[in-house]
Amino acid sequence: MKEPDPRSEAELMAERQRRFEEDLIDAYDEELEMEVDDRILDGPDGFTAEYRESRKHYFRELFRLQGELVKLQDWIVHTGHRLVVIFEGRDAAGKGGAIKRITQRLNPRVCRVAALPAPNNRERTQWYFQRYVSHLPAGGEMVLFDRSWYNRAGVERVMNFCTDDEYEEFFRSVPEFEKMLVRSGVQILKYWFSITDEEQEIRFQNRIHDPLKQWKLSPMDLESRRRWEAYTQAKEVMLQRSHIPEAPWWVVQAVDKKRARLNCIHHLLSQVPYHEIEHPQIELPSRVYHEDYSRQPVPQAMIVPETY
Repeated sequence: MKEPDPRSEAELMAERQRRFEEDLIDAYDEELEMEVDDRILDGPDGFTAEYRESRKHYFRELFRLQGELVKLQDWIVHTGHRLVVIFEGRDAAGKGGAIKRITQRLNPRVCRVAALPAPNNRERTQWYFQRYVSHLPAGGEMVLFDRSWYNRAGVERVMNFCTDDEYEEFFRSVPEFEKMLVRSGVQILKYWFSITDEEQEIRFQNRIHDPLKQWKLSPMDLESRRRWEAYTQAKEVMLQRSHIPEAPWWVVQAVDKKRARLNCIHHLLSQVPYHEIEHPQIELPSRVYHEDYSRQPVPQAMIVPETY
């Protein structure tokens, strides 16, 4: 039986509002916590009045754009739209950070991230695009590829993981593959995150000296640093040979991480003809109480110690 609450209706409403605001702030703190890395990178400049004002503007715009992403998600579900967004760029270019901000407020059942590992022995004998096809969206889904089939035009080419014939076959096939997807109703957006030689070195040095980020550095990343010019040439060829009207490339200037995130999200939203979907007013049903129900206590041995 529910015990009566001795507090007045006004007190209950005030408490409910306080709890609501705390929950809202906690959700925003998730983003604020991720900004610690940027503050460290920015050094003393991160504490100037100008920087603080710029940071406020960044958060205002990010939260506004994330609200629009929720509307986009609703529209995708409502219309059965299928959206593929490809993120390519050098190591440490900021692809993962942008993807994280896009997915942060979205339903993972609607917006999925595909980050495929290196192909295994069986996958190496398949049609090259085969392992990517299973990750394509069904109706009412969007899939973000954190690297994609363009691995063949980038890392595989530079590191000699594919033959010249396989490389040329990729460029013969990829326009037709993407045209086929578009004809089938799949929208494809392709982003290349562009950073300078100097900026990549700074970000790599940060990963080397930050124990929370060292896991991000692989031997392949370090080798990619040495082969900067080879990656540049491969990128130039890729953009030239796979930039098609049905699925064009878009270059995101990514030296400034925050601007890159905002610009990418803003552009993504501009490429989809979404609109706000009206939803019926939600009313929370009253909790049902039964006089014959008695809640059983949880054994103390099962309780997680409250260390904090």
